Formats: sequence, structure tokens, C-alpha cells
Amino acid sequence: MAPDQEEDIKQQLHIVMFPWLAFGHLIPFLEISKCLAQKGHRISFISTPRNLQRLPKIPPNLSHPHLLNFVSLPLPQVDNLPAQAEATIDLPLDQVPYLKKAYDALEGPLSNFLIQTSCTPDWIIYDFAPHWLPSMASKLGVPCVFLSLFNASFNAFIGHPSEAGILGMKPDQFGVPPDWIPFPSNLAFRKHEILKISSNIGENVSGVTDVFRVVNAVQGCDFVAIRSSMEFESEWFNLLEKKLFQKPVLPVGLLPPPPSVLQGHDQEQYIKNEEWVMRISEWLDKQGKGSVVYVALGTEATLSREELAELALGLELSELAFFWVLRRPAGSTTEDPTDLLPVGFQDRTRGRGFMCMGWAPQTKILGHPSVGCFLTHCGWGSTIEGLVSGCPLVLLPLINDQALIARLLVWKKMGLEIERDEEDGSFTRESVAKSLRTVMVDAEGAETYRAKARELREVFGDKVRNDRYLDDFVSYLKERKRVLGSTGRSTGSTI
Repeated sequence: MAPDQEEDIKQQLHIVMFPWLAFGHLIPFLEISKCLAQKGHRISFISTPRNLQRLPKIPPNLSHPHLLNFVSLPLPQVDNLPAQAEATIDLPLDQVPYLKKAYDALEGPLSNFLIQTSCTPDWIIYDFAPHWLPSMASKLGVPCVFLSLFNASFNAFIGHPSEAGILGMKPDQFGVPPDWIPFPSNLAFRKHEILKISSNIGENVSGVTDVFRVVNAVQGCDFVAIRSSMEFESEWFNLLEKKLFQKPVLPVGLLPPPPSVLQGHDQEQYIKNEEWVMRISEWLDKQGKGSVVYVALGTEATLSREELAELALGLELSELAFFWVLRRPAGSTTEDPTDLLPVGFQDRTRGRGFMCMGWAPQTKILGHPSVGCFLTHCGWGSTIEGLVSGCPLVLLPLINDQALIARLLVWKKMGLEIERDEEDGSFTRESVAKSLRTVMVDAEGAETYRAKARELREVFGDKVRNDRYLDDFVSYLKERKRVLGSTGRSTGSTI
């Protein structure tokens, strides 16, 4: 064997990937897995059977595809969790804690895999949810990385992973920026948002709060990796590493998804309905440059009937062309989501509105020249997709970290948030129309947001820069493993 081949084998890592059961988490974990396999490292990507079946197909041009191995662990049954529900997309929001309870029951099967695998892992890269994983890995002598798919500013809001951080706060204190943030910021929740997140601060049926999960993930890892970049959040990364987490914190880049990522049944529907997809392209091609509002509010949180009506009537009142992705909420008894829209809305907007009742090729739509604005729920993945495309943003955050992402985007003048009632979070058709027209029509506002979007496209859409972050991440894994191998490891230690 040639000396360089021997050196490659010595440097090859075996890395276990263990994401949370949401496609907004599974797909970024998969993208990093593909990158690691491309670089010659062995990957064990662990999830449940149905989720593995619904992941995007591995491209045929992937180098070393044999190094990317999918490990299926059946999801344990728990009471009140519907059959076949293995991801958040399968459930209404209020049933997700049952999914977390089932996910926690994977502790035993995962431990058995780690013990029985023929090649002991060099690293485990895990998500926020498995609060029990760091101590398990510590007993097995395997170092860990917490890969946070929350951005750096949200992690900073969590604060020091102890009583000195968010664990020591009461929900009514979330309405102002925490005192451990030393620079000016608008990072805070509004009253109606605090009410929504209270369930994550208090107990839920899984028996573990989401805050505890995140805090334990930080405490138990050797270092933290975050889906963001120094160009976007340098001050927050510095705060996390030097003051709050007090351990290495690495950006892994923005992980922009490949074009037209398909999931599950959507893959099958896409293949069967090429004519339907062509209709999307044909409709967009007929619209003027920068004239269309693209509306997509994610797959987990849903609007009430009243909120849907105000959003629809706001789109109508704006007099702008729109492309609206409206999916039937998980667990809903309504077969046709258009039944929730105001009477006559579709007739009145026919021709200037396109309603899509299922999956849509979001990255392709956002990149189409006719799209001039993205009305988004501020999920971090969707936000990245919008900014990669250089698309101005109108913000309607719905749950969890989305509110703080919206605050950050407003602070950086990267988006305009729709005005809402401070107490109950309600919004009006007038506030929807006003925000859209400010970004799309008003001369000063439109140029401000378009200029910012063009500027950010150079950062978010820079493939070379994002690839460099992943290269640095891989180099750090190899060097850190070398150091741990020579000095002994200390994973699982608390801060």
C-alpha cells in the first residue's frame, strides 16, 4: 500500500450523525454527512425507517457513496403518538412532545448500536433534542459535537448553560434583551410570543423541557458547531465562545440546500406531476420582473382560520401578484386547505394569484426573476434560502426561535416585520398589505430592502465561502481527535 493511502486511512474518521426528527434538521445533517463522506470519512446517519425513506436521494456523482451508511432504528411506540408519525411534519404542533418522548426512548437502541458497531465512532454529532446522549457517549469514551441548527444569536439568548442563563429566568423576563448580551440588541420576545413559548420553559408530556435539552447539549459536548457564518453573526460567535459557552464554538457555514430538495411523498408526487411543476414555471414566466410575492409559512406551525383570512385579504388588498404555498395542517380534518380561505377570495384574485396546495420547489421559485419578495415565517432554513436568492423579506414569525430571527433581521435592516397586536399577536389585512407594498412598491422602501438583499446574496450565496467553513470544520474534527487521542478526552464535563 502506498504511503499516502496509509495516511488517508489513518486520518479517516467514523462519525455518527443523530439529528432530531424534523426535516428542517434531518436535511442539514444529511448535507454535512455528504460533505464528510466526500472527504473520505465514514458516516453512520441514524434515524427512523420512514424518515430515512423520505430523505432526498443521494446524488449519483457523490464521491465515496459507500462511506455514507444509513442506520435505521425503529421508533418506539408511545401512547397518543399516531402510527406512522416519525417526524414533526406528520403531527400537529401540540402532539410533537409525544414524538420527543418516543425519540428519548431511542437511548437504548442507540447505545446498543454504538457498542456493537464494528468500527468504534471517533465522533458523535448530535442535535438539540437528545439530552441523554452526552452522558452515554462519555461512558463509551466517544467525543461529541453539538451541531446547533439555531443561529448564533438565538444560542446567545439561551445564555450561560446554568442557572446564570435562561434557566434562571422567568418567562416574563423574556420581553427584554438578557443582561448578558453586552452590546445593543433588540433580541426579545413579545407578550404573545412569550405565551406560546411558555410550554417549552415548563414541563411537557415528554417530561423534559426544550430549554433543558439545549442546555444539556451545550454542557455535554466537546465543542459546539452552529449553522451560521462569521460574516453574519461575528459578534454573537465571540460572545458565545469567550463568555457564555466557554468552549470552542465553530461556524459550519449556512448550509444552503441543494436546489429542489424533496421529502417523502413529495418526491413521488414531484415525479408523477411534472406537468404540475411545469405549470408553476409557466405562471412565473408570465409575471413581470420582481412583481410576485412568494408566501410560504413552513410545515409545523399553522395559522388559525381568522389569521389565514386576514393574510388572504391582505394579499388581495395589496393588489400584488402572489404565489402562495398553502398546505393542509397535519392532523387536520379539512381535506382541501382552500376551504379555510375567505369566500370568493380565489375568484377575486384569479390570474394574479397562484395557490399551491402541497410541495413547491422553493429554491427554484425564490430564484425566479419574477419573485420580488418572500413572506416567510422566519424559520432559519427558509430565511437562508431567501437570502441566498437575494430576495427581500417580509416577516411573520410563528413559533420558537422564529421570533428572535425576525428581531435580528429587522435589527440588521434585512427584513420588515408585519405589525401585530402586542397582547394576542393578531394582525390585520391592512398591516399585511402595508408591509408588502413597503417592500415591493414604495420607492424608498423597495430600494432599501432590495439593495440589502443584493448585498447579502454575496454572503449567503457564496458557495466557496460556505465550503471553506465545512473544510475548516472537518480539519478541526481531525485535529481535535488527534489531541484527544493523545491526552485523553473529557466529554460530558459540565461548565
